[in-house]
Amino acid sequence: MGRYWLASSLNGISSINSSQFPTGVFIVNVLGCFLIGVAFIFFSEKVLLQEQWRPIVMVGFLGGFTTFSTFSLDALLLFQQGHYNTALLYIGASVILCLIAAFVGIHAARLFF
Repeated sequence: MGRYWLASSLNGISSINSSQFPTGVFIVNVLGCFLIGVAFIFFSEKVLLQEQWRPIVMVGFLGGFTTFSTFSLDALLLFQQGHYNTALLYIGASVILCLIAAFVGIHAARLFF
């Protein structure tokens, strides 16, 4: 529900969205990747949480917040609608920025915690 609300809100206020770029899902996925990097460090290095509890936050909440299925559908629909450049930009930017966001989240958490 959080992903849907935030993605819909971001799509409604974004001027980028007029180009068919799935701005809301893109931002939610990058944010979620940053947060999973932070959660990984927080739960594995700072707060030694029992192993069985980590998936509740990392897979349950953050896995539900971001979504590969929505990303895939958005990319496929862009291709089907003939927005080839936008689809390729979305795929490339999503993969690269999500990896960077997880990396930054890990290092930010180590500095902060």
